[in-house]
Amino acid sequence: MSLHVAFDGITKEFGAVRVLHGVSFDLQPGRVHGLLGENGAGKSTLMKILAGYHAPTTGTLSIGGEPVRLAGSRAAEERGIVLIHQELNLADDLTVTQNMFLGHELRRGWLLDERAMRERAAHALAQVGFDGDPDGKVGDLIVAEKQLVEIAKAQLRNARLLIMDEPTASLTPSECERLFGLIDRLRRDGVTVVYISHKLDEVERITDEVIVMRDGRFVARAPTAETSRQRMATLMVGRELTDMFPDRQPPQPSARPLLSVRDVTVPGWAENVSFDLQPGEILGFAGLVGAGRTELFEGLLGLRPRSGGGIEIDGRTVRLRNPREAMRNGLTYLSEDRKGKGLHVGMRLRDNLTLMTLPRHARPLLSSRSETDALDRAVADFGIRGDPQGVAASLSGGNQQKLAIAKFLQPDPRVFVLDEPTRGVDVGAKRDIYFLIARLAAQGRGVIVISSELIELIGLCHRVIVMRGRRAVATVPAERLSEEELIAHAIGTHTRH
Repeated sequence: MSLHVAFDGITKEFGAVRVLHGVSFDLQPGRVHGLLGENGAGKSTLMKILAGYHAPTTGTLSIGGEPVRLAGSRAAEERGIVLIHQELNLADDLTVTQNMFLGHELRRGWLLDERAMRERAAHALAQVGFDGDPDGKVGDLIVAEKQLVEIAKAQLRNARLLIMDEPTASLTPSECERLFGLIDRLRRDGVTVVYISHKLDEVERITDEVIVMRDGRFVARAPTAETSRQRMATLMVGRELTDMFPDRQPPQPSARPLLSVRDVTVPGWAENVSFDLQPGEILGFAGLVGAGRTELFEGLLGLRPRSGGGIEIDGRTVRLRNPREAMRNGLTYLSEDRKGKGLHVGMRLRDNLTLMTLPRHARPLLSSRSETDALDRAVADFGIRGDPQGVAASLSGGNQQKLAIAKFLQPDPRVFVLDEPTRGVDVGAKRDIYFLIARLAAQGRGVIVISSELIELIGLCHRVIVMRGRRAVATVPAERLSEEELIAHAIGTHTRH
């Protein structure tokens, strides 16, 4: 069952750009390896070489002591190597079962063996805690459920080496626990696991050793038990990473809230939710997947039907029927789905940035100079690194998120809502985004942060509202913020003292 893999002097070039520089290390069989590095460090490129999606420019990949050159992902899967992509690789119009067997269909004679596929799919789904319908369409699932389908699909391939790229990005704590149990079982069965994550607490908990890459090079490896999270972060960024969160400045005194929400209901998702947001305040929203956090704000912006309740911005009653009306009234919302709803990744940086404010750059015809000047300012203000002439897809995850934030700030909103602002973002870019959020609040804006990362909410926010079962069940001030407090409210075990 075990599979030994070795990289020897692996380089990879895309055109004139070299992204891997002579990478050499091996993966011991039957162990869980935490592969760490900032976005752009080369982790995903190296793993795509191992999984057959890319061929190395130079260097040797050996599997089981044998030098190989994989002819594609199917060739890698035949050797037991399976990659679960960070960007979910599912067909929305097909059922869960059809997705899981796509390209690997079971047959009975000339016909597809639908019953056998459904039974095997249901068994694999049960192992990862998916309780939905195997015959339901993938397009009807939420992101967390799609992630579980991807993991279950990999299980069907009888993997001897399983690569997981940010597997818990959208999972609830209970789903994460089930995944960790699955990884532990795979380890005992002799399966090699490569676990790529920016969540260092998970790396610390689940892996046997950490392997660190930086700038396309192998940097270090060490037993996890002997490597602190601080040491992991330092190796990743190449410098001491202290003061992860900015100092918390008090909200600005104000006679009235910037945003006031009263008894808003989003049918099926949120019931009678009320809250205020003050100028200069960073207000967090916590809760398990399905608690209604994202859907509440989609309802506020007119992206979902809303019934009852009222909204005031700067003391004015507003009715927001769509995001454009929200923008005109000083409210913008950056979705958790950065690539689906935040950016057009096939478009250039400049075109993405100015898309929401095109009239500002028309005199009367669209001025490329004006748009370029806006991009230059955004690059400087937000620390966006990458080719300014390139498309958004060419940027690392952290820089895509900075571009998305810059884009949604172009209308100069008074209230800015960020949903999962650091999902899939490396530790260095996280720090940049945290300080950017604090800077926005210091300018007198109100910032709302919806996040599944409790440490993020604890380090950033003045208050955190916890949602459970479609209701806002608690508001926790900064001095009482802790993981235990937030989790207890989220799962309903909190008792008043």
